Amino acid sequence: MKQKLIIQKLPIREWAVADRPREKYLDKGFQALSDSELLAILLRSGTPDLSAVDLAKLLLKQCDHSLNKLSNYTFNDLIAIHGIGEAKALSILTTFELAKRCRAEKVVQQKRIITANDILELMQPKIADLPHEEFWVIFLNQASNLLGVERLAQGGISYTSIDPRLILKKAITYTATGIILCHNHPSGLLKPSDEDIILTEKIDEMCKLFHISLIEHLIIRKNKYYSFYRAGLTGK
Repeated sequence: MKQKLIIQKLPIREWAVADRPREKYLDKGFQALSDSELLAILLRSGTPDLSAVDLAKLLLKQCDHSLNKLSNYTFNDLIAIHGIGEAKALSILTTFELAKRCRAEKVVQQKRIITANDILELMQPKIADLPHEEFWVIFLNQASNLLGVERLAQGGISYTSIDPRLILKKAITYTATGIILCHNHPSGLLKPSDEDIILTEKIDEMCKLFHISLIEHLIIRKNKYYSFYRAGLTGK
């Protein structure tokens, strides 16, 4: 009769010191750690049957080993995973939120908005994950320096209303020579509605009367966006 082989996993505290994520970082730095080891430090502990590293590996497997995909997980997505309770889920969400805000702060400190990616870095933390629509405007001077960023309208799940005159008034107050429009689509669909296109054209026409350029209009959802400029709908 064959004897069943039982393999017991050692908790991290019983691993060799060089293999423990925290000690490994202190000895060799973050570059020596894998994604799962970094997550293990964040999770702090595992479960009765999984070490923190094993739990981190399970978490990464759930998101196809994509940190970008993991960053889009909701609180409910995370707590549905075995071993991820409310505290661990909040730690993960907080880490990604801080990273988003850090990127946005760098854009503000940079003081210049040059590319669509600059706009995304600035606006993603503000509107990308909202359950309702918001309409924001970025105000720039002739050198593309950032003068201000303001939310000018907030709506429902699928629609928000904005008065173009309010945008123009704000632009004049900032003495802006260029503006960038941004709003989100909670539905996840990035294609502009007919109302989006009509509103953009109307704002563009009004801005031209005051020699203000409508540089771009982005629809943002998560880490993706739709560019009116690339579609030929602004910058004419």
